[in-house]
Amino acid sequence: MSGWDQGQVFVSGGGGHNNAKVLDGDTLHYKASFLRFIRGWKNQNNAFIYREQLIQHFELEKYYLEVNMDHLTQFDQDLASSLLSKPNEVVPTFEMAAKEAIKMMNFAKEDKDIPDIQVLFTSSADATAIRTLKAHQIAKIVKIPGIVISASRTQPRPLSITIKCRGCKHEKTIHISPGINTNPLPQGCDNPQQQLESKQCPNNPYDILPEKSKFVNQQLLKLQESPETIPTGEMPRHIQLSVDRFLVERVTPGTRITVVGVFGIYAGQGGRKKEMSGLATIRTPYIRVLGMLSNDQAGRSAHIFTPQEEDAFRKFATKSDLLEILSSSIAPSIYGHQDIKRAIACQLFGGSPKRLPDRMKLRGDINLLLLGDPGTAKSQLLKFVEKVAPIAVYTSGKGSSAAGLTASVIREPSTGEYYLEGGAMVVADGGIVCIDEFDKMDVNDRVAIHEAMEQQTISIAKAGITTILNSRTSVLAAANPVFGRYDDLKTAGENIDFQSTILSRFDLIFIVRDPKDSKRDMEIADKVLQNHMNAASTDANTELDLNFLKKYITFCRTRCSPRLSEDAVEALMNHYVSVRATVRENEMNGQPGAIPITIRQLEAIVRISESLAKMSLSNTASSRHVQEAIRLFTISTFDAITTNSAMGEQLTPQMVEDISKAETQIKRRIAIGSKVSLKKVVEELSSFGQLSTYSIRKAFDIMVKRDEMEYFYQGKIVHRKN
Repeated sequence: MSGWDQGQVFVSGGGGHNNAKVLDGDTLHYKASFLRFIRGWKNQNNAFIYREQLIQHFELEKYYLEVNMDHLTQFDQDLASSLLSKPNEVVPTFEMAAKEAIKMMNFAKEDKDIPDIQVLFTSSADATAIRTLKAHQIAKIVKIPGIVISASRTQPRPLSITIKCRGCKHEKTIHISPGINTNPLPQGCDNPQQQLESKQCPNNPYDILPEKSKFVNQQLLKLQESPETIPTGEMPRHIQLSVDRFLVERVTPGTRITVVGVFGIYAGQGGRKKEMSGLATIRTPYIRVLGMLSNDQAGRSAHIFTPQEEDAFRKFATKSDLLEILSSSIAPSIYGHQDIKRAIACQLFGGSPKRLPDRMKLRGDINLLLLGDPGTAKSQLLKFVEKVAPIAVYTSGKGSSAAGLTASVIREPSTGEYYLEGGAMVVADGGIVCIDEFDKMDVNDRVAIHEAMEQQTISIAKAGITTILNSRTSVLAAANPVFGRYDDLKTAGENIDFQSTILSRFDLIFIVRDPKDSKRDMEIADKVLQNHMNAASTDANTELDLNFLKKYITFCRTRCSPRLSEDAVEALMNHYVSVRATVRENEMNGQPGAIPITIRQLEAIVRISESLAKMSLSNTASSRHVQEAIRLFTISTFDAITTNSAMGEQLTPQMVEDISKAETQIKRRIAIGSKVSLKKVVEELSSFGQLSTYSIRKAFDIMVKRDEMEYFYQGKIVHRKN
């Protein structure tokens, strides 16, 4: 029974249970040793840190003591070993010693005047993964990291309950063990006077007297393995946590924590059906938390780098062609897309989040949208980012709901209680969410991530639960145009079937096309075939090792937070005004932009400039960084607004209308499967005087790009395919 938390070993500092029980020799020894440790341990500065901490917390009515287990090991090796192997017995004794220390400092004359002191532990020992917890670790202290995915409401848990029999009015006190427990009430009356008086009390006769019972706060959490530590193809493991007293309400879903606690088991409430299936003897594992360390630095885990690694990172940051090296190391097996890779590099490093004096927050995470033809390696880019980003979650739009991306309220079947469970954007807090098939998402589900993309929070108001979760994530989305392929005869607004509210939240929007160019096709084919030929080769085809790149990204994000220089501010201001003037001129000419240019786009260029500075560990984003950010913005979002031709030409609405009429006439003139002379068709259609030669030839070019026609004999003959 060593794996069970027993009531007789729980001592919460001088209550009625402690006074009623005679302390044995080991308990007295532990208590005396802990008392010496609390009162006598000094740090390197000769300060009595635990005695001072206990006094300070007691005066602030924070009745807990945080103890570093490394200090306890240095003080008494045997005492620390006993704590690790028998925490159910030793921890209550430690709390007794803390309470005794308060009494010895003359804060109170009697034990009843001193509240229970909770002892919390921290440790520098290596953490254990959830999936490696085994039976031999039951009833021992373990340390595990993970991410909180759900949290229950805070509820009272009894330390001791006083019960009264309805029949004979007999009262008794039951002391409850810590952790998760089932109903402790006896099923029959055990009053010794009952047998003498020959009276029979009914079954389940006891009622709880709350006014005579003692309660503490308790909360249940669900801890899941961090996404980046889960082996490929494995389902994420999770375990239940029980926190009480001063540990409740410390974390919310999405927070990455490391807990120190007792690995225990309890009988789950499976009901009669579970008992009949023969599973009644199966016990559910959980951890009774004794200490909690939040790794939440904007959602990022605290990383420790060696001096050699730091020197290597700072030396690497001084390279003149740093951006080229980083972009070429992103998905090196994919041909081309150099500017998209530069933008992804900026997204991996991110800008600088800011908190203004009025408590308003400005996000530093960069959102990217890749919109274009199928077969242009958009999904492969997303998969690579999932592998190289320190924190990343990959999901497909078709199988993602609003609740799956943000958060959901789940009802526990056994208790009927509602609790929060975080979705992909909560789990990826501090990292990147890769959403493939973004256009296949339901419109209502897409609206759900509006708040998460800009304010970086998720507000929940369901089933009586009202809270706000953090979702400080970057979004990398891939989508197809409305017609499957990008139609050059249609405007950008007709090709992009997204609301302007969601488009304005993307910092960069790339139109990815697949032009039919013989030279480019030959290079792509050669690259793909080389990948297939050298798939088993161990030679790295990139200048950077992926592990080095991942560590370098983490190092830059945690050590550098650039700000704009004066000349950079001037350049940004002039560029924003000129872009707004261009968009206004286009709208006056009857060309409304599919992507709105708002102040968000100015902030987007600021974030990209800061990320470019962060790559080189520079604390200042200069005009050089701003010019590169403006170039990326111009060839992506700005070109998506002003250009609707694969050749990069500016087409007026009248020209688009003429090309559309020419396409209609061409389809009437040329039957499917037939071959005709291009020159003859152009002369026939232009002879009517309604269509220009330019419009007819442009219509032919666009239909060839859509693979509806093809040229033969250096473009002299055209063949209509469909």
